[in-house]
Amino acid sequence: MRFLIDAQLPPALCSWFAERGFEAEHVTARLGGQTADAEIAQVAAAEALVLITKDDDFALRYPPLDYQLVWLRCGNITNRALREWLSLRWAPLLERLEQGERLVEVR
Repeated sequence: MRFLIDAQLPPALCSWFAERGFEAEHVTARLGGQTADAEIAQVAAAEALVLITKDDDFALRYPPLDYQLVWLRCGNITNRALREWLSLRWAPLLERLEQGERLVEVR
């Protein structure tokens, strides 16, 4: 399973995924800083990447019919708090992705 981290999330989150044995790329490093959401969704679909975002536009405007989307609903928190928040939710989130769920909303 490979992940694409959306632009509004910290690039350092890629290392959090690597620590758990997963490949992750940040949108800014991969596609540039001003990439349209539609293009990000297309890349995720074409390359079977799981898109991690806090942006509700993906769930509403680019529903994950051909890719998987993890919609983080954690609000604005520090990078450290984000890693801790995600760690607490990781096992059930990963299980849902492995079962093939297209949209996983995480609160």
